[in-house]
Amino acid sequence: MVQELKAIDQSVRAHEAAHMAAGAGLTSGATFTYQRGPDGGNYAVGGEVRINSSGGRTPEVALRNARQIKAAALAPADPSGQDRAVAALATGMEQEAMAQIAQLKTEAANDQARPKTSALARAYGAMDDRVGKLLNSYA
Repeated sequence: MVQELKAIDQSVRAHEAAHMAAGAGLTSGATFTYQRGPDGGNYAVGGEVRINSSGGRTPEVALRNARQIKAAALAPADPSGQDRAVAALATGMEQEAMAQIAQLKTEAANDQARPKTSALARAYGAMDDRVGKLLNSYA
């Protein structure tokens, strides 16, 4: 029984260490669930690593974070169902960030395509409006 608990403990710790290594900067330390063995020792039989999935300040940061979250979730050799669920959520975050980046690029391209009015032309345009209003009021 002790040998079995030791093997489980080693596997659980390796699993959580893989999450932490791949998620460095976005993950917290691992927390474990323990079982007391017949020898009185505590052995990890379950564990979890918290991961910051808040996205980012910009779509580019959110994309980078989503990819890192996905990599962290799938880092262990034997990802659990929960790990796969987190990876699926990260894929959704990744797609949303990519859509936002594409939208920003489209908006930037549209801004580049618009004719630019110089400050001088804007000033004359404003003056033309004032002159036109003055002429209309005197006419």
